Amino acid sequence: MLGSMLEEFQRMNKRQFFYQVLSFGMIVSSALMIWKGLMVVTGSESPIVVVLSGSMEPAFHRGDLLFLTNPTDEPIRVGEIVVFKIEGRDIPIVHRVLKVHEKGNGTTKFLTKGDNNRVDDRGLYAPGQLWLTPRDVVGRAKGFLPYVGMVTIMMNEYPKLKYAVLACLGLYVLIHRE
Repeated sequence: MLGSMLEEFQRMNKRQFFYQVLSFGMIVSSALMIWKGLMVVTGSESPIVVVLSGSMEPAFHRGDLLFLTNPTDEPIRVGEIVVFKIEGRDIPIVHRVLKVHEKGNGTTKFLTKGDNNRVDDRGLYAPGQLWLTPRDVVGRAKGFLPYVGMVTIMMNEYPKLKYAVLACLGLYVLIHRE
């Protein structure tokens, strides 16, 4: 299998190889442009996220793909599902707003909790942090596709699967090229 792939590369002339590289570059740049366009349209730094745990069941299950918006002009309300980042943590959290405190000076603070969790999220926040602010919000859930994100979870949990998929895609491209 690997030997046949190497033979295919050796049979390609420079022009064919350059065409393959250029096609791949166009696919990658198109995907990046779509992602950046979604960021602009939704106002969210991450317009699509995958639910990684069961903390929001039964509303969302592990592997659900969420579509986010982040309208800064709309206040955050109790019951809304938000995706937020905590200082010192890389992975955003998807939970429901439990309480909101709005002050007269226009500042808003809120508390979150997973639907399937027994306690609020104060144990997840940064040390000394008791409330979230709108600045912590990555986006608000506006829609979802059930279980579509399981592919992402599987590739992260089983890195060898990621390489197998990439190898299969490469082999497919070589076999089905013009």
